[in-house]
Amino acid sequence: MEIWVNPRCSKCRSAVSLLDEAGADYTVRRYLEDPPTEAELTAVLERLGLEPWDITRTGEKTAGELGLKSWPRTPEERPRWLAALVAHPDLIQRPIITADDGTTVVARDETTVRSVLPR
Repeated sequence: MEIWVNPRCSKCRSAVSLLDEAGADYTVRRYLEDPPTEAELTAVLERLGLEPWDITRTGEKTAGELGLKSWPRTPEERPRWLAALVAHPDLIQRPIITADDGTTVVARDETTVRSVLPR
């Protein structure tokens, strides 16, 4: 299991605590220090069944500077969104957990974190 975290994020810290409480075996990826490649991000989006704009933190300062809220959310614009997330990983919603079976979730609440724990 791998969890993408920003250590300053309370939702990330909460998810890590839940994984620890459950005794889960996981790897932490500090994605701001070790940003995902476009291929990694594309794979995560595929497993999530989401588009890049679905996991973009549009309220971030960087999003405002880029004008992301006005970007079209179309298949033709997908590469542009991916490039923005790769170049500015602070825009990626967090935490993202990929379980050993490949199940991937944006784990912003306890129920979602627990959904990927081994039974």
